[in-house]
Amino acid sequence: MLKRILLGGISLAALATSPVLAADIQVKIGVLNDRSGVYADLSGEGSVVAARMAVEDFKAAEKGLAVEIISADHQNKPDIGSNIARQWYEVDKVNAIFDVPTSSVALAVAEISNQMGGLLIDSGAGATDLTGAQCKPTTIHWTYDTAALANGTGKAMTEAGGKKWFFLTADYAFGHSLEDQTARVVKATGGEVVGTVNVPFPATDFSSFLLQAQASGANVIGLANAGGDTVNAIKQASEFGITQAGQKLAALLMFVTDVHALGPQTSQGLSLTEAFYWDQNDATREWSTRFEAIHGSKPTMVQAGVYSSAMHYLQAVEAVGNTDNLAVAAKMKETPFDDPLFGKGYIRGDGRAIHDMFLFEVKKPEDSTGEWDLYNQIATISGEDAFLPMLDECDFTKK
Repeated sequence: MLKRILLGGISLAALATSPVLAADIQVKIGVLNDRSGVYADLSGEGSVVAARMAVEDFKAAEKGLAVEIISADHQNKPDIGSNIARQWYEVDKVNAIFDVPTSSVALAVAEISNQMGGLLIDSGAGATDLTGAQCKPTTIHWTYDTAALANGTGKAMTEAGGKKWFFLTADYAFGHSLEDQTARVVKATGGEVVGTVNVPFPATDFSSFLLQAQASGANVIGLANAGGDTVNAIKQASEFGITQAGQKLAALLMFVTDVHALGPQTSQGLSLTEAFYWDQNDATREWSTRFEAIHGSKPTMVQAGVYSSAMHYLQAVEAVGNTDNLAVAAKMKETPFDDPLFGKGYIRGDGRAIHDMFLFEVKKPEDSTGEWDLYNQIATISGEDAFLPMLDECDFTKK
């Protein structure tokens, strides 16, 4: 299902006939994500809301940009995502595709974007291959990746004494990347991996996998999954008494909506790494209050990343004066950002956005002052320490 949103109250007919708008730069943005499955809460319609807020806050119409947003559900399937991306570029004349959680879909869309002259600005996927082994000059990876998660949660839990790890891994590109990156950090920090099991994606019954982890002798069970899969795994681990018996859960990718769904009673004490939290400062609180008024919940880091990356994209389009995506990508890379949600940062030649990441711990119920007051910030991880070094062959600013 495709959904079109025309911004600023301007009709298509007016765009065609108004002499005032005749010289406007026509920009079409496609928000492609999971709108009905396990990642719908962390991405979904909230990412469309975030993109719309970016266009409005940028005052695009006042700056000569006539922006249209369309959206679609890729259903976490690479073939569906690929077909939508191809139609968007060929038929609908989309300039840039945003969000795209589910790494297998994102990698497929990155390839098509590169082939067809489009631009992928990804907030939702985690695979480091997007700016590594499968890097493209037309890919920008904004919010997080599995290396940053590993360098946050994986390192912190190992240093705190969690030396023996067992992984429950979502059986697709993201899950394997998250397991690989975290295992590397665990071993470098003096720990070991005592076992791993691949879990079909998506999954609802984790009982047999949790029992394997329970019997492994591990003191940390690493959940290399996300969204509804993470929530279900944590719920079932609690039901089986696994955490009560002393094994710790490492939620390697968890979002504020997941913690909210679980409640602090179940999720208290969990460590997690995020790029954004709604209650970090006045700017994040103000924006998140506006987002919640529209969408009904606080934003996730993925949704905040769509807003921030869309703002930077629109600034680059305005500066370039057109939607030539190679030129726009180059402008995004050469222009540092000072973002109200993500702070100061820059985009490397490989398309990796470099900004701080944060280690949080979920509050105890008695320490929470409201339903969304969920995190204590434990540490700040600089972008240079969080993300992998750039591969020379992926530095497209030199090509």
